[in-house]
Amino acid sequence: MTIRRLALAAVALGALSAPVLAQDKEVQLKISLWIPPAHPLVPATKAWADDIEKASGGTIKSVIFPSEQLGKAFDHYDMARDGIADLTYVSPGYQPGRFPVVSLGQIPFTFADGHKGTQAFDEWYRKYAPIEMKDTHFCFGFIHDPGAFHAHKKIMVPDDIKGLKVRPAHSVIAQMVTMLGGTNVQASAPEAREVLERHVADAITFPWGSVFLFGIDKVVHFHMDVPLYTTVFTYSMNKAKYEAMSPAQKKVIDDHCTTAWAEKVAGPWTDFEAEGRVKMRSAPGHEVYKISPEQLALWRATVEPLTKAWAEATSKAGVDPAQAQAELKAKLAQYSAGF
Repeated sequence: MTIRRLALAAVALGALSAPVLAQDKEVQLKISLWIPPAHPLVPATKAWADDIEKASGGTIKSVIFPSEQLGKAFDHYDMARDGIADLTYVSPGYQPGRFPVVSLGQIPFTFADGHKGTQAFDEWYRKYAPIEMKDTHFCFGFIHDPGAFHAHKKIMVPDDIKGLKVRPAHSVIAQMVTMLGGTNVQASAPEAREVLERHVADAITFPWGSVFLFGIDKVVHFHMDVPLYTTVFTYSMNKAKYEAMSPAQKKVIDDHCTTAWAEKVAGPWTDFEAEGRVKMRSAPGHEVYKISPEQLALWRATVEPLTKAWAEATSKAGVDPAQAQAELKAKLAQYSAGF
């Protein structure tokens, strides 16, 4: 009899603890990605969302909307804030001056590797996301593998930017272009080919694999082979959607909004971009060229005023720039991710 009672008690305890997630209300997440379905982030995000659904006992389901179906790339942070989508793929650099702290990750020659760089960046920015992205729920951050200049003609030294029309990857590169006497042409990634094809822009900063994905290889033919820059991104979530979840569901989301998951989701994209550099070297009609150590030194000198401008903007935002910079340097060293 005692054994039977113990068995019944164990069943009762299991009934109380195990099906907590199963008893939760079903949540539908609208995930908005402004890149096309062929982009590596789309299947990687699908795998991430499927793992969330499994871990939640089927109570958190997701639908992914690629290709700007719910809104333009420039609007994705506000879409998460306003609930137009529940989770969005955000490029902070599309909105100059709005997110000063995160821009440190976009200063040229900061990262040398997408895999290690994503881990260093995500761990560093977790402290600052609640400060400058406080009206959304930060999930994770990541970078792409370093990109470079792709143009209608060779760009060898900073003076070659003078008089050029450049589509910059983000606001920090835009600052550099202006500083060097060029003109910025604002266009999101899906719009980039058109501005180059119409010669509204002469050059673009872009990661290598995406040059092919967005058809930019059809309109530019000279490519500087140097890890010039990276772009930082976040997956940002609507706060109200997160807060409305049960404690068990929030834990599932928290367990999937980690540095490890940032690398899992962004990792296939890093590989895709790195493979694009190899592909470009053998592409007919394209010239992938190196620059000399002396020329590289000239480019690296352009970083100093950009860092100074970042520090001033970050200080105005109420964050100690020296501390933030030291913390990022420590993360870069920890992961051997620096240039």
